[in-house]
Amino acid sequence: MFPSDRSHVDPFRVMQILGEAQLRDDALLLCVGQPSTGAPRAVIERVHSRIDASALGYTATLGIPKLREAIAQWHAQTYDTDTSARNVVVTTGSSGGFVALFLAALDHGDPIAMTRPGYPAYRNALRALGAKIIDLPCGAETRFQPTVDMLEACVEKPKALIVTSPDNPSGTIIDPAELERIAAWCERNSCLLISDEIYHGITYGRECHSAREYSNKAVVVGSLSKYFSMTGWRLGWLIVPDELVEALDNLQANLTLCPPAVSQEAALAAFSSEARAELEGHVARYARNRALLLKRLPELGLGKCAPPDGGFYLYIDVSDHTEDSEIWVRELLNATGVALAPGIDFDPVDGHRFVRLSFCGEYEEILQACERLRTFMP
Repeated sequence: MFPSDRSHVDPFRVMQILGEAQLRDDALLLCVGQPSTGAPRAVIERVHSRIDASALGYTATLGIPKLREAIAQWHAQTYDTDTSARNVVVTTGSSGGFVALFLAALDHGDPIAMTRPGYPAYRNALRALGAKIIDLPCGAETRFQPTVDMLEACVEKPKALIVTSPDNPSGTIIDPAELERIAAWCERNSCLLISDEIYHGITYGRECHSAREYSNKAVVVGSLSKYFSMTGWRLGWLIVPDELVEALDNLQANLTLCPPAVSQEAALAAFSSEARAELEGHVARYARNRALLLKRLPELGLGKCAPPDGGFYLYIDVSDHTEDSEIWVRELLNATGVALAPGIDFDPVDGHRFVRLSFCGEYEEILQACERLRTFMP
């Protein structure tokens, strides 16, 4: 009788590993995308001032108008797009955003394409909502990114497509020409292009492009969690075509009423020049961590990965060392205290060959993790 059939989704194993690791005093948490840095100082100062000056009640369901305008301006200036605040929907984290989006855009049984490997919460939420998932198997040959040829090969044409760039778990950035071709294919085939851009801003010498540069019918998923280092503030946004605004307004009003007021007020400072300077310092730290790992991991027999163009993950092929990466990461955790994410979270077919390593922590922690890995590897 209980629980419901829709609740029978796969566990989010990353969070399970995190829980196990946090029972240890010596754990090095390279399993989750949790920046070791906090929110920018300008954000902290603003939230203090607003708490002192405001009752912080409900806001408009789609978000504070000033914040919607700030997000629209940021997107327009960053990508040279014609982005209007009326198309911005502020959400309770990007997670709240994509669940509302799936409800607004898809009916039970509708086909939606996504890459494999891909972000597990997408797959699990879609299953719970009754969508039909079309896997696009992606590997090193396409740097874990989809192509138009993959879409053309689909037996059933998808009603929607999720593209993630920089990618989670691999950190690769889709080629802009391919993204443009995908956007055009989606328009021709009445397929909603959903572009996960939550790692934009964190890049290493390669430019990110937004899907909205190529199609105003595309949906952008954004977040304050990664580049802005505001994970626990639970604030994200969607930039959507006109026809989805009212549906999202109605759904959010009934599901969450509104995004967190205090986080919205604080976020107004996140787009300031002062905050951006601080955030660029964070990216420099991630770049240093990345360089260290790309040097040290091959020395440890863990060099089979696509060098990440952005974000802060490495997706490492460990099939030379194990046939089951979920068992392997637990053995690693038990032996060394180093916590990695098993690839099965991201790819239910081939993920047993991979692990994901997050390098958004302190440089000293990354150094220490390399030393512990050295003692563990044969």
